[in-house]
Amino acid sequence: MTEPQVHPTDLIHAGGAIVWRGDAADPEVALVHRPKHDDWSFPKGKIKPGEHVIAGAMREVAEETGLSVRLGRHLPPVHYLRGWRLKRVDYWVAQVVEQVTPEPSDEVDEVAWLSLADARERLSYEWDAGLLRSLMAAPLDTTPFVLVRHGYAGARQDWSGDDDLRPLDEDGTAQARTIADILDAFRPGSLVSSPSRRCVQTLLPYGTREALRIRTDDLLSETRYDATRSLELALSLMDEGVPTAVCSHGKVLPELITGLCDRRHEGHIEDTHLRKGGVAVLHHKDGRITTADRYIT
Repeated sequence: MTEPQVHPTDLIHAGGAIVWRGDAADPEVALVHRPKHDDWSFPKGKIKPGEHVIAGAMREVAEETGLSVRLGRHLPPVHYLRGWRLKRVDYWVAQVVEQVTPEPSDEVDEVAWLSLADARERLSYEWDAGLLRSLMAAPLDTTPFVLVRHGYAGARQDWSGDDDLRPLDEDGTAQARTIADILDAFRPGSLVSSPSRRCVQTLLPYGTREALRIRTDDLLSETRYDATRSLELALSLMDEGVPTAVCSHGKVLPELITGLCDRRHEGHIEDTHLRKGGVAVLHHKDGRITTADRYIT
């Protein structure tokens, strides 16, 4: 699974997307013209201090295009020098959902929808043209299946009550807010969780924001997890065909992700471990997982 890396302080970090519409086999993509630089590029911009790169990419796309999008897979990051500093731009595939503002920001004076061939000709930078080759390497019109490990909840040995009632601590609560921003980019309409309080609380900020009910299932808990039945549950959720987020535990998710990929993915995933508050996104289409990405909070 790919994972945007933690960046050093001297690195300029930016996020953006290749926004597409129309036929997934022959899409149009959005390019923006910035009069300050007189260039054509994909929408992108700097990540604000403390902002998750996914939230920053979503914000920059909305500001520069006026569009609300749903993210797909993570594309290879682009690196280049800006003066004497290295700049890294993390890009995602992004499908248009709706127009949220009639005009882009003051930094952009034109948004153009172009075929891949025309976009390649108009792009000002070779590294952007290279992204187009990556764009069509896997299907565009996939559905995200998001697996979340609950956030920090203190030490198990310091909790004297029922472990299923152990809540998120202050750091875990902050992670849950960041996870809500990540989920907002993938737009799950179905939320399923282990009954453990820390798992439900991890999904709660997003669920509250979107007015979604969080379903619970014992097969996602540490005590009732069953390798066969829990995998069948996850497969059935994936087969519902809607963007879905599932929250569970560090002892459950690696085996569950491995099982899903063994059954539905032709590629090999070396590391299925998620840190606390970590997120894995399995993008699937026609019953097959096409790509898998991993994110930290």
